[in-house]
Amino acid sequence: MLTIGHGEVRTDSDHKLVVVMVGLPARGKSYIVKKLKRYLSWLGFQTKIFNVGDRRRLAGSADEYETAGEDLQRVGRKDSGEAPCSGCSSPGADAQTAECAQCETRHSSAFFDPDNKKARQIREQVALEVFEDLLRWLQAGGQIAIHDATNSTIERRHALISRLKCETDVNLMFVESICTDRDIINRNIKLKTHSPDYVGIDPEVAEADFRARLRNYERAYRSVGAAEEKLDVQYCKIIDVGKKVIAYNIQGFLESQVVFYLMNMNLEPRVIYITRHGESEDNAAGRIGGDASLSANGSKYARALARFIDRRRLEFAVEVEEYNRLVAQTICSTASSTPGTCSEAEGAVSPDSAADALRLEQSLLRRRVQPGFEVWTSMLKRTMETAEFFDAQRYRIKNIRSLNEIYAGKCEGMTYQEIAQKFPDEFEARQLDKFYYRYPGIGGESYADVVMRLQQVIVELERI
Repeated sequence: MLTIGHGEVRTDSDHKLVVVMVGLPARGKSYIVKKLKRYLSWLGFQTKIFNVGDRRRLAGSADEYETAGEDLQRVGRKDSGEAPCSGCSSPGADAQTAECAQCETRHSSAFFDPDNKKARQIREQVALEVFEDLLRWLQAGGQIAIHDATNSTIERRHALISRLKCETDVNLMFVESICTDRDIINRNIKLKTHSPDYVGIDPEVAEADFRARLRNYERAYRSVGAAEEKLDVQYCKIIDVGKKVIAYNIQGFLESQVVFYLMNMNLEPRVIYITRHGESEDNAAGRIGGDASLSANGSKYARALARFIDRRRLEFAVEVEEYNRLVAQTICSTASSTPGTCSEAEGAVSPDSAADALRLEQSLLRRRVQPGFEVWTSMLKRTMETAEFFDAQRYRIKNIRSLNEIYAGKCEGMTYQEIAQKFPDEFEARQLDKFYYRYPGIGGESYADVVMRLQQVIVELERI
């Protein structure tokens, strides 16, 4: 059962959830978790992302560590006596190379070689340190923590599973992002050349190094599957940006919210305008709720809004054409250059020239964005009247009851002054906690109630 508490959404069991991301680099994991975190936070869950890459960049190079038994101990930088590199002010590296042994924010592809034992130990150690930070945050009152890392080996994942066995009321769920679409991967790799790992590095050098890093990861990568199923661990796999979603052993309420969103997530570019309705007669009188028509000023606003969106619709059509042109240019350039790397675990193959041409044509058609505008309103007169100046031949207008304004129960149609006089206790309670305060009377709502009824609308926005 779901209950609304003061300051957060709670479930009756008070269980907490750790979402552990899995997948090769350039598969959109960090982008996915940012969208997921925003959605869960909007629902009222205390959610936080713990990024292992950020901590890893502060861990220094393998040269700064010495073995202490089975553990590694950081001993600090070794002074090479060389001049600092121009890219990071650290000695021992040229700004045009990805190798910078003394820089805390830069690790070359060699650092991710699975045969590099010391570097591998550092990476495992950093991942577990971040996991400990995550658990401490949950113990301090957090509800959903996301471990944002590759976690691409069975050994790493088993270490996290074993650590979590010591915690009570904390569930674990793996979310793996798999991508076999080379165009998406190549675009993501281009973005990676602008990451903190490659500050001050020539883009071509950075891309070559990142592709080498990716090949190193692929050598050790094992997808979530039988090893986790033997332990009855919950997991969800997102394949090719949501074209296919696999869910295994999903049991908890929090987990179901995660899977629900991932199944409806959309990563295509869109433009969404959010506006209030024009001024209503009740607005002018200072009354809340109700179902009044627009005032004269409200009608004036409605006309101006329709003119503004008409202009933006034409401008957006131009922007869409430019976007489609850039997509086609990117796909054509990557098709004629180095093929995107995909692991055997993700089922990638190298196409011949005929198949490559077919793939290119299909990719262009699939990614071409078609401009289209919809206008959504609530079922209240003031919102439908605000949309009445939109041309129904150019815009699809939808009236959605879930978008109705918060219902004030017994206080509908009253001014705040009248509420303070007639219901002084209710007025005071609302001042103390506006988000969770629920208006008295049949059907009276809180803003938290509104958030819950808007969940389907948010999902519909994602699916556009």
